[in-house]
Amino acid sequence: MSSHPVSGRPDLVAPAIELRGISKSFGPVRANRDIDLSIAKGEIHGIVGENGAGKSTLMEILYGHYSADAGQIFIDGRETPIPNSEAAIRAGIGMVHQHFMLVENFTVLENVVLGAEDGSLLAPSLVRARTLLGELAHEYELEVDPKAVIEDLSVGLQQRVEILKALYRNADILILDEPTGVLTPSEADHLFRILRNLRNQGKTILLITHKLREIMDVTDSVSVMRRGELVATLRTSETSPEELAELMVGRKVLLRVEKQPCQPGDILLDVENLSVTDRNGLRRLKEISFNVRAGEIFGIAGVAGNGQSELLAVLGGITSGSGNVRVKGAEIEVERADGQSRRAAGIAHVPEDRHRLGLIMEFAQWENSVFGYHVVDRYCRRFGLTNRRTIFEAAEAKIEKYDIRPANRNLSASRFSGGNQQKIVISREFERDPDILIVGQPTRGVDIGAIEFIHRQIVALRDAGKAILLISVELDEILSLTDRVAVMFDGSISSDELTSRTDERELGLLMAGLAHDFETAREHMSPGQSSSAESGR
Repeated sequence: MSSHPVSGRPDLVAPAIELRGISKSFGPVRANRDIDLSIAKGEIHGIVGENGAGKSTLMEILYGHYSADAGQIFIDGRETPIPNSEAAIRAGIGMVHQHFMLVENFTVLENVVLGAEDGSLLAPSLVRARTLLGELAHEYELEVDPKAVIEDLSVGLQQRVEILKALYRNADILILDEPTGVLTPSEADHLFRILRNLRNQGKTILLITHKLREIMDVTDSVSVMRRGELVATLRTSETSPEELAELMVGRKVLLRVEKQPCQPGDILLDVENLSVTDRNGLRRLKEISFNVRAGEIFGIAGVAGNGQSELLAVLGGITSGSGNVRVKGAEIEVERADGQSRRAAGIAHVPEDRHRLGLIMEFAQWENSVFGYHVVDRYCRRFGLTNRRTIFEAAEAKIEKYDIRPANRNLSASRFSGGNQQKIVISREFERDPDILIVGQPTRGVDIGAIEFIHRQIVALRDAGKAILLISVELDEILSLTDRVAVMFDGSISSDELTSRTDERELGLLMAGLAHDFETAREHMSPGQSSSAESGR
């Protein structure tokens, strides 16, 4: 391990992290190309780029999950080989992954101690950890009950446990990969307060995110990656979302949804008194009613866990419920979970959890591109045999139209980035030309260029006369994309409000179950404010 002075000046503080000439390939795919990056101590540094740009690969190299094919890593001015995650932890690096690494039936305390025990006896480690956790929680606003079982905690609290794990292991450098992808707006705001506290205590934070507003709000500097290369590093105060988007994609990107006023037609989806009770006897949906017309996007906002998942599941035929659901005037059997009958009725479903419900990760892109539709005449020969040539041609057409990268139909879904996995699901459902599209979290974990593309496709379906039910926790997405919007809270649905008359604050009140405060705010809004709100959409 050799010393590395900063520009020949021993009086200057060395960067917390310096990467020199980092390159990494996976077969013919070059994920990182000769990357040089220097990150100062005590900063929040953002890493942005399209899906597949190499952001996560670079951070996985820094954390020791991958070994670079070439290049050097310097920590605090010293060359530091990092062959595995144990070496990264010894070097003071911690990582909070996009998908948490927690044992769900263990307590918070047990998860924090796991792998960092002081010796063969567990009791002394737990006593020490309990004391230290209390100190860390107080210092960094990371309060969480150490006795709580992980599976009983919200996603936001589970993320706090991951951060506590890293701090317990004395991390001075913390990497967070898409940390707000599964958080509510209030949970995300709290996370950013935590990150600022960590920075103020001298920690260095690397934040991988596709959300440019988060970059502008919380980072001190930002690096942009494109197709495996580092194309720019900028002070956040000296750039803009528009500049970052253009650097990420290599062209100008529209950061707002361009659409004409909707021209609603007949009711295509009519939901009346729909209820869902889970296997524990808890009512997850409570006699909700709404309708969606041809040629409109009806949005449902809400904090995750308030019934949106159950609504998507029962309409998509994954679970059963009770009540009345009519598709183009014809009743469908909600008492029976039957996805095939929903598809036959003209409903396409983009599930909110692409890994669990949208894809079979070990199967190839071409196989995933037809799941659920593999029995239709176009893809079948006689005796139920699949027509592989037709499926291959359709899969390649989807790759081209939806810009799925890498452009390899034989690659398993697990080998694609999250955004490209989402494109595989969306291309499969959109290309069936459905009458009704139900879509959950359409741009979760998706980069800015792909978000623009997905939004354009949704608007195009609307303009083609389709009825679209959109469920999203992204309020920007709800407010900019939908024609009407409602809010779900505790299994019930609010009376729908025109998007043009609803802003983020008002939606937040409804999402928190404060319907009375929402009505009070509306009553006290002056006519000038009301017209201003409408003209601003």
